[in-house]
Amino acid sequence: MNRPPLQLLDVSKSFGGVQVLKPLRLDLADGEMLALLGPSGCGKTTTLRLIAGFEAPDAGSVHIAGRDVTRLPPNRRGLGMVFQNYSLFPHMTVGENVAFGLKMRHMAGSDKTRRVRAMLEMVRLDGYEDRHIHQLSGGQQQRIALARALATEPAILLLDEPLGALDKNLRERMQFELREIQRKLGITSILVTHDQEEALTMSDRVAVMAQGAVVQIGRPTEVYDRPRTRFVSEFLGTANIFTGVVTSAAGASAWSVALDAQPGAGGVVETDAMLRPGQHVTLAVRPERLSIGPAGQGAIHAKLRDVVFRGASFAYELIAPGQDQPIFVYSQARQPVVPDECVGLTWAPGSAIILQDAE
Repeated sequence: MNRPPLQLLDVSKSFGGVQVLKPLRLDLADGEMLALLGPSGCGKTTTLRLIAGFEAPDAGSVHIAGRDVTRLPPNRRGLGMVFQNYSLFPHMTVGENVAFGLKMRHMAGSDKTRRVRAMLEMVRLDGYEDRHIHQLSGGQQQRIALARALATEPAILLLDEPLGALDKNLRERMQFELREIQRKLGITSILVTHDQEEALTMSDRVAVMAQGAVVQIGRPTEVYDRPRTRFVSEFLGTANIFTGVVTSAAGASAWSVALDAQPGAGGVVETDAMLRPGQHVTLAVRPERLSIGPAGQGAIHAKLRDVVFRGASFAYELIAPGQDQPIFVYSQARQPVVPDECVGLTWAPGSAIILQDAE
């Protein structure tokens, strides 16, 4: 029977009487990259430290390949780790940094040399063995930290905000490079990040955390397109929030909803939830799922406040009567609208999501 590479069984943790991690159960599939995503203080770093062995859980257990490692020290768990500040040794050369873990395992000199060269070739820094850390760029240091973490062939790779110290362009490039290496090696990995784009780009699954608990977990497209709660919908990018009432069935798993702010406006939502006419609901619609058109019947009437060019798209900010917050629309085409002109906003069936809460 194959055991999951990593299992957390009801692990929890408190500091100073404050519970920072509620009982958490989590399984990782072989070779997958799981992102722990959430704001500061949500428990994601504590979770990673419990897996690594830097902290001990108050309750529950940590299992690696079916083995209970809850009470084992970090160096006996077979893990590799990359930190945000890389934690490279400034007094050592690149080769000595990569070989550090191999030296601790007393690997023979010739084997160690071959392994270091293989790791540097993998991160496209072959020939850098004799360079010093201060001679490297931030992106090169990140790759050296990754090579060092992978040199000992760990069972699981832990990534703690590994790209946080890089500028935007380099960070985006390194997201793809790191993901490519992870897939090539097939190593089970956990990424801790507060960057939504990073989580969606790099992971097979995203676990969104809030107040010490996982509030939703799933594939990136699933969590982004089908958020369960208002927190998830707004944390994973901009979301337009509307409240309304179900008016009638509109087909299999489809319902017509009239908005509270503008009773004549609304649209069709698709959901597996059991709804009924007259039921109050909260909806989320992503800005790219709203369309600007004529202020006709059924559309949300709104006026343009501002438009910003974002390179790949235009971002429109609109004000609608009865809405406490502005409405945002993202479009690749420049819309022919003028300030204070009344326009209509609509969404296609399947674009509006019923949220489980109204927080």
